[in-house]
Amino acid sequence: MLPWTITDGRAGNVRQAVALASALQLGGQHRLRLQPKAPWRWFAPRLLPGAMQGFGDDFLRMAGASPGLAIGCGRQAAGALRLLRRQGTRTVQILDPRLNPRHWDLVVAPAHDRLHGDNVLTLLGSLNPVSDEWLACGRAAFSSFEQLPGPRTAVLVGGPTDHAPWQLEEIVPLFRQLAAQVRAEGGSILATTSRRTPRAVTQALLQAFDDVPGVIWSDGGDGSNPYAGLLGWAHRIVCTPDSVNLLSEACATRVPVSVMLGNRAQARLRHFQTALIERGRLLEALAALDADPSQPVEPLRETPRIAAEVKARLGL
Repeated sequence: MLPWTITDGRAGNVRQAVALASALQLGGQHRLRLQPKAPWRWFAPRLLPGAMQGFGDDFLRMAGASPGLAIGCGRQAAGALRLLRRQGTRTVQILDPRLNPRHWDLVVAPAHDRLHGDNVLTLLGSLNPVSDEWLACGRAAFSSFEQLPGPRTAVLVGGPTDHAPWQLEEIVPLFRQLAAQVRAEGGSILATTSRRTPRAVTQALLQAFDDVPGVIWSDGGDGSNPYAGLLGWAHRIVCTPDSVNLLSEACATRVPVSVMLGNRAQARLRHFQTALIERGRLLEALAALDADPSQPVEPLRETPRIAAEVKARLGL
């Protein structure tokens, strides 16, 4: 039985659903991107009359076959899964649907959402594909990074959000401080930005590391994103505080991880970072640069545990 992954197409939602489906090791997966329509998309996962028509023609065709297992992530997917469950499909919803979990067979939610129920599986952070094999594939795909001088510092830059409203003037001094230390050590930089990174932040990043050996991917015609290679070849990682997914994947490696401007994180983001710090998996500011490289690091890898629980609960 091949599972279906159902999402609204947003990168973070797709990544979590696909990671869980892959970890189940059921021989593959089918993927469906919903095309939600008004007014149904406004109310999802609550269902209005005629909701079966509200997620696009591809969903309507797939629903007619009543798949055995569907994994969704995000609010729109939660609504689609409710409809499939009425037809006998076993459903796994990722992220808090903001409705009673009883509407799905299982709900997978991060601990910082504080969702509880007999069918709720909680994890620290987010589901992701990062494993030793995944990192090895990243190193193979970007083997030229091995030639860069060590220590290699990966810098993962997102963008300000309502729950982490950091500003350009706060991060520029940290870029400069990091660049100065890399120069002093004789190491190199492996940096990437995201879709949410303001252009001014990208320019500040490029300027700060202009004379530092390394690779900076700024989504400006730089070719394929070397993200997996960055994580695979890094000796340490520094992240901005705005993304649970970004921090979860960084902490799934076996190298020290720091969060810049962690004090700007609020609400659930702050709870998550505090849990990582208390666990000893996350360092604040640029402390990862001073970590002892000979000390083993226990990676944060919740996806295999959640996948095993899903298989056990659903009898897969």
